[in-house]
Amino acid sequence: MSEEFIRKEKGEISIHTENILPIIKKWLYSDKEIFIRELVSNAVDACSKIKQISLMGEYKEELGELEISIKIDSSKSTLSFVDNGIGMTRDEVKKYINQIAFSGAEEFLSKYKDTKEENQIIGHFGLGFYSAFMVSEKVEIFSKSFLPEDSVHWENDGGTEFSLDDSDKKDRGTEIVLHIDKDNKEFLEENRIKDVILKYCDFLPYPIKLNGNLINNQHPLWLKSPREVKQEEYKEFYTKLFPFEDEPLFWIHFEVEVPFRLKGILYFPKLRHELDSSKGRIKLYCNQVFVSDNAKDIIPEFLTLLQGCLDIPDIPLNVSRSYLQNDPYVRKISEHITRKVAEKLVGLYKTERAEFEKYWDDINIFVKFGMMRDEKFYEKVKDVVLFKTSDGVYKTLAEYKEKNKGINKESNGKQTILYSSDEKEQITYLNMIKSHGMEAVICNSLIDIHFIQFLEMKDTTVHFSRIDSDTHTGFVDEENKSQIKDGDNKTTDDKIKDIFEKELKDDKTKITINVQPLKNEDTSGMIILPEYLRRFKEMNYGMRKDEDANFFNDQTLVVNSNNKIVKNILSLSESSENEEKIKNLVNQIYDLALLSQNNLKGDRLVEFVKRSNSIMSGL
Repeated sequence: MSEEFIRKEKGEISIHTENILPIIKKWLYSDKEIFIRELVSNAVDACSKIKQISLMGEYKEELGELEISIKIDSSKSTLSFVDNGIGMTRDEVKKYINQIAFSGAEEFLSKYKDTKEENQIIGHFGLGFYSAFMVSEKVEIFSKSFLPEDSVHWENDGGTEFSLDDSDKKDRGTEIVLHIDKDNKEFLEENRIKDVILKYCDFLPYPIKLNGNLINNQHPLWLKSPREVKQEEYKEFYTKLFPFEDEPLFWIHFEVEVPFRLKGILYFPKLRHELDSSKGRIKLYCNQVFVSDNAKDIIPEFLTLLQGCLDIPDIPLNVSRSYLQNDPYVRKISEHITRKVAEKLVGLYKTERAEFEKYWDDINIFVKFGMMRDEKFYEKVKDVVLFKTSDGVYKTLAEYKEKNKGINKESNGKQTILYSSDEKEQITYLNMIKSHGMEAVICNSLIDIHFIQFLEMKDTTVHFSRIDSDTHTGFVDEENKSQIKDGDNKTTDDKIKDIFEKELKDDKTKITINVQPLKNEDTSGMIILPEYLRRFKEMNYGMRKDEDANFFNDQTLVVNSNNKIVKNILSLSESSENEEKIKNLVNQIYDLALLSQNNLKGDRLVEFVKRSNSIMSGL
């Protein structure tokens, strides 16, 4: 092999910078208004640095009131950001401004990393200063350092060339002047700037003045100790964050320094309906600077219905979602939030049971979802989960089991938990169990059918049975079951079954007749389905209606042999002259059973109305 094919060289890739600022101008941030956040954050850093240096005794002069001033000059098309912070020397301007992406905050932190004010330096937002070029045709910097050096003036029109000379600036600090280009004149409007400041910078620790008027809050409630905050303050702060929202139910105030830094307040909102998509706005801050109104990558999925704010100084902001989800630091924060939410719920249950019950209808969705998604959360809150019962009271599963012990059917070591998925449609069945001293739990949310199956896996001593299913015998009068047989060796119930099977024979619908003496004599018949089919139907709620109808053609009609009308049908069957009357009565009982299930439709509904009118006309 010749020498030319085995040469090996090393070197550095050259990057031509002629077009770097145009690229930054177009692509640095997706939303142009971010430049205001970046420049204000830099000004806050400058104020925090001079304060820190003063506390260390390296700056002997008076600090004065540290503040950030924003000025609009429409006549000159300029927008200026002025601070009286640490300022920059000529060499610092060369180092921090002319070298793109050199982080001054990182160097400052490394120098003063052992000082107590470390967490006040933001320094976390990347190419912050250069965001000014997204809206400007020219940018100027006037700066005077706290050091005894001449002030400087830097200027750039978006290309690679800059000018740097002396300035006549007398006061310590930095002024950045943006010459707004013709496409971004909106940033010369006072209301536009004010809205952006209130969105991103409202809670920064120094006064921010716009054309001389103070516009920011400076004192976010989450920085106070929970012991110092009154209930009304929490409510007022919630209203400030989320205007026009209903008053929150309750809240959790986070104050963590070790092993990570986390401050914030999460509110439990009142839901307007089960799928209230307006909820779930958790504002994320970094050292009081607003970053995002979507903290879904940081908190557990089941807590996304909560509202509020989290301030996490050390969160990695400019990384992918998958990185956040797998980052150990983020996982620790997520686990801590989950634990605190569980502790809050258990504490409310134990100390304010009545209030907890009032909140339950609003919070039960995320509690149930959380239990199914997070094993640790399940273990912490499983004993405080409430069920509203058909008697209108709230009970834990343990309380329900104790109250109904010996009443509900027990088999294979499991106690039956009766439930209703729709109080209105199942009112007939609810009234029936109430008349026999029984009660059902109400499971009428979209998540409940999944939740009860989850509970059956976790607690093998219980089985949930819908009040109209065939898996419990609470409606049957076991003592009065017919045992008397006639010459054909058939019981009374057998005869009734034969009559109903004959009259309801239908090629389209397979009806299983089950004759039982029900405790409630007023009920002539009721439709039941196997519990597993009930659940399948509810879990596949989005199924097409025609498929749904075909799938549930198999039905069981329980006929009450204790009912007077059913007994009358048996008597009428002794004469062949009563065939038409028997047919009408049998179909009427079946249709009434369908009607109680809200399942009487189509031709059967038309026939039912016609038959009912005929029956009434004969009275």
